[in-house]
Amino acid sequence: YVSINGGIGSGLYRAQDTNGDDQFDTFSKLKEFRGGGEHGPHSLRLSPDGKSIYVIAGNHTDPPGSPDASRVPLNWSEDHLLPRQWDARGHARGKLAPGGWIAKTNPQGDHWEMVSIGYRNPYDFDIAPNGEMFAYDADMEWDMGTPWYRPTRVVHVTSGSEFGWRSGTGKWPSYYEDSLPAAVDIGPGSPVGVVFGTGTKFPTDYQKALYILDWTFGTIYSIHFTPNGSTYTAEKRQFVSRAPLPLTDVAVGPDGHMYFTIGGRGAESALYRVSYHGKESTAAPSWDDDKYKPMRDLRHELEAFHGVQNPQAVPASIKELGSEDRFIRYAARLALESQPVEQWATGVLALKDPVAVINGVIGIARQGSEKFQAQAIEKLSAIDIGKLSKQGKLALLRAYALTFVRLGESSIPVKAKIAGALEEHFPSGDNELDRELSRVLVYLDSPVVINEALRLMAEESEAGEINIPEYLSRNTGYGSTVANMLANSPELQKVHYALVLRNMKFGWTLEQRRQYFQWLADASAKSGGASYTGFLLNIQSEALANASEAERAALDSSVIAPPPKEEDLPKPEGPGKAWAVEDLVSLVDNGLVNRSFENGKKMFAAAKCGSCHRFAGNGGATGPDLSNLAGRFGHKELAEAIVVPSKVISDQYRAMQILTTDGNVITGRVTNESDGKITILVDAVDATKVAELDEGDIDEMTPSKLSLMPDKLLDKLNKDEVLDLLAFLLSRGNSESPMFTKN
Repeated sequence: YVSINGGIGSGLYRAQDTNGDDQFDTFSKLKEFRGGGEHGPHSLRLSPDGKSIYVIAGNHTDPPGSPDASRVPLNWSEDHLLPRQWDARGHARGKLAPGGWIAKTNPQGDHWEMVSIGYRNPYDFDIAPNGEMFAYDADMEWDMGTPWYRPTRVVHVTSGSEFGWRSGTGKWPSYYEDSLPAAVDIGPGSPVGVVFGTGTKFPTDYQKALYILDWTFGTIYSIHFTPNGSTYTAEKRQFVSRAPLPLTDVAVGPDGHMYFTIGGRGAESALYRVSYHGKESTAAPSWDDDKYKPMRDLRHELEAFHGVQNPQAVPASIKELGSEDRFIRYAARLALESQPVEQWATGVLALKDPVAVINGVIGIARQGSEKFQAQAIEKLSAIDIGKLSKQGKLALLRAYALTFVRLGESSIPVKAKIAGALEEHFPSGDNELDRELSRVLVYLDSPVVINEALRLMAEESEAGEINIPEYLSRNTGYGSTVANMLANSPELQKVHYALVLRNMKFGWTLEQRRQYFQWLADASAKSGGASYTGFLLNIQSEALANASEAERAALDSSVIAPPPKEEDLPKPEGPGKAWAVEDLVSLVDNGLVNRSFENGKKMFAAAKCGSCHRFAGNGGATGPDLSNLAGRFGHKELAEAIVVPSKVISDQYRAMQILTTDGNVITGRVTNESDGKITILVDAVDATKVAELDEGDIDEMTPSKLSLMPDKLLDKLNKDEVLDLLAFLLSRGNSESPMFTKN
């Protein structure tokens, strides 16, 4: 069985040897997958009973159409209380739930069952000897510096699990009650192969470990699990590492040794073996002899009801909705959701235990209709949030959100009553709780949320100790970029407040508007991932669009982060010339040595590169991040991108030309589309220049053939200044590069 990504066509294939000559002679496609690329279909695993095949795929792969069965309720949705922003650079724009997924099929590939959803891009997974499955999911590195960034992580893949990947700012926090948390967060990296240590001649602790490979930082981690209720917590340990070590896959051989491969993206391939030479026992370990096995058994009993209708499911599940174990609560709710809602909604609404009520109402919100809305809100409103645990409070706020999103908006008096009950708890002093309180209060148009959130944004925060992980040094390009970001990172809590407050159209004083936009201006000096500055820009654009015309006119331009003035930029000495592609290629081909790092940095500003491009964690976001430019472009391609920027324009950065119904033409970059309106950034370097149009006012919208990047940006620079700038870019901003070493 082969999972193919692209090439002859993404899908699940079977190769067979029909004549016994030890050579495959037939090859057939069992299932076509729509999607491909680095986020396409990935690994396969045989089920423990040997009768089924599991398939894992990234978020650019559509799930199998019309699956024959599903442990996950098929009415998945985005479930955002407030509008999401798509990625500022366009990645995964328009990609909706379920994201990446795991499915199961029979050997013929003609019966498919959805098992788990909500991943970004998990490349591989494995199953422990006791049948528990674990996967290694990817991060979205461009999100660094934002509260919606989620590191690479290992998750416990239970029946019907949802891990909350949503595009852009919409990623669910791990504490959402309708999703499940990670077993352990790993950090930035690129997940590849995964395998359990089962069958190795390793010490017992390492036989029970899960081995996960990170391509970016050349590290194999061993993940050591500890039973905790019906699930596991985990600890990561560095097992094998080197710089460079572009890991790709791993397997356990029949000889008890571990084998792993390296390569990819032009790197040299190799095969390595890992053996144990020591005195510890290598006897096979036991897996299910711990005190928590009964809780796992209970979870499995509830999971048996997932995706099937069974009259025993309702009584068995309702009594576990209030369990102290989150995975059991989750399994119980999904068992209920697999039954017709009319069979259990009344029982849920009669419950007394607040945790059970909350989880039951979440189920009603997800599977019920508008007729349940008033009862659900009434039941939630009767719960005293102050008497709940932290997770209980977060779950209550999520239940409110899902009820509003799925069952419909409440009346203004009801919303005001709910807001009044929540306002006295905001702020709580707990970051996660305050994020959800502020989100719900903004939705409810609370009269106090603006003032309280701005007060928190203005408070001085103690600078924590900056911890730069050692493994970042194993990738001098990306690792140094991440290290620079960590050394100048923004305060995530305040970024969250800025994000949710952008939705508040009314209730502002002019001074509060000034304070808000000043915070955004200050935040732009901080460092984040490739989309960080773009997110700030889009937040600012939407907040400006939600301000009144009078407020926009009254806001001082110094508060709205104007572009650098021409006279404030460093000046090249010149004399310049009309630089051609051939000129730049010749300069680079002749070698970049004895260059000036400081002058290269100065020319980066003088040529206005930083106004639109991010580099080493700083700069704009209208154009591509230039931090990893070295190695991605040949000399000619680099020269063409600088001198003739309109020759090749990435879809992520292409401007749109919009013809309105009254005959006007607007050219700019679309930063947001929601509620029937489109927000357009009309000046690549001036964040204050935005326009908002109703979709009904647009007659035609076509991609522009001209790049937002102006040409002739180098024409004021002399030869040495151009050489210093090119060295600065190709060194990834590393002043220790040999390009700057004097002979």
